Amino acid sequence: MSVEITTLPNGLRVVTEAMDRLQTTSIGVWVGVGARAESAEQNGVSHMLEHMAFKGTTTRSARDIAEAIEDVGGHLNAYTSREQTAYYARVLGDDVPLAVDLLGDILQRSTFDPVELERERGVVIQEIGEVQDTPDDLVFDLLQEAAYPDQAVGRPILGTVETVSAFSRDGLAGYMGQHYAADSMVVAAAGRIDHAELVDLATRQFGDLKPNKRDEVPLAEYRGGEARCDRKFEQVHLTFGFPGVAFTDDRFFALQIMSTILGDGMSSRLFQEVRENRGLAYSVYSFTAALMDGGLFGIYAGTSPDQIDELVTVIADEVRKMGDHVEPREFARARAQLKASTLMALESSSGRVEQMARQLLMFGRVIPLEEIVSRIDSVTMDAVTDSARLILSEGKATMAAVGPLKKLPDYDAITRRFAA
Repeated sequence: MSVEITTLPNGLRVVTEAMDRLQTTSIGVWVGVGARAESAEQNGVSHMLEHMAFKGTTTRSARDIAEAIEDVGGHLNAYTSREQTAYYARVLGDDVPLAVDLLGDILQRSTFDPVELERERGVVIQEIGEVQDTPDDLVFDLLQEAAYPDQAVGRPILGTVETVSAFSRDGLAGYMGQHYAADSMVVAAAGRIDHAELVDLATRQFGDLKPNKRDEVPLAEYRGGEARCDRKFEQVHLTFGFPGVAFTDDRFFALQIMSTILGDGMSSRLFQEVRENRGLAYSVYSFTAALMDGGLFGIYAGTSPDQIDELVTVIADEVRKMGDHVEPREFARARAQLKASTLMALESSSGRVEQMARQLLMFGRVIPLEEIVSRIDSVTMDAVTDSARLILSEGKATMAAVGPLKKLPDYDAITRRFAA
């Protein structure tokens, strides 16, 4: 397998990796813009734009788009994150030209028909309502908002009912024209693919797209705080957040290994202590959410209202212990878990194409697998304990909770447990 990259005259980059044993191709267009590029009034426009791209172009109706990809047994979809938007397909190798044609059509010739906009506005509002009714989704939106108050990076990707209700056709078209520029887009493919052919296809579809120097987004400023949503659920859904590190930070893999030891998998400290030893939760885990210029380290657990005080104490104890000592065996296990999960994800064409596109947008290059493995292998136990101390020292804890919260301690009492 070898990665090939070509930059078109307009700045659009084309990247491929041929995986010769495959008969299928994962292909897509990644755009370096997401929810954190939005103003408060625009909150949710990136996500709405992703929806509307499939609702008809100057040459195809929404049904035509769906039938065209499914006529060849393919799959076409998209997602929006805080920093990127992706439109991707998976097809048989012979159908790559069709996939590129569809992607070019929806990204450059969408009509944003007013009737379709009204219909899709209702769909997105239903999606927002679904999150509000799903506590283990809602609590993460609340955590993000509490960690980054009054910032685009802290607002929900879906937007709010108020902002979504106000979106106009001209607003969507203007946002796309401003942000979907050639130099902020990557066409990526992995699987059964010929690089020269894809460059030719991309040139025909996207060669006339203009570059555009976009405004820099404000730096993400972690502040910390709390968000509580008292609801009549059976469980309390609880999250804690702390300052993390950026994708580009030298400590990125050390923090990931620390998170693995603390709360990733059945052998992790949180799983063993919270679930196995005390039976306080069915689901408990830690996670990292990196950005280009910062990040969040977090912990999630769901428990009954009567056990919430004990759960908070146990979680705080385990986080503090991470900064004191790491056993060589658990360190080796966590490093092996991270290495294996990274490599396993890249054995699929979809995993590989996403990584290549994201790395080009973030780093300006595709990082060789050998370099990733070497960076994981170079992490030391001291770097892991340093990461644990880092998250407790660089800013106050963030807490978000959804459910019956009468017995949840107050915020100051909780933060003192992490600091003790």
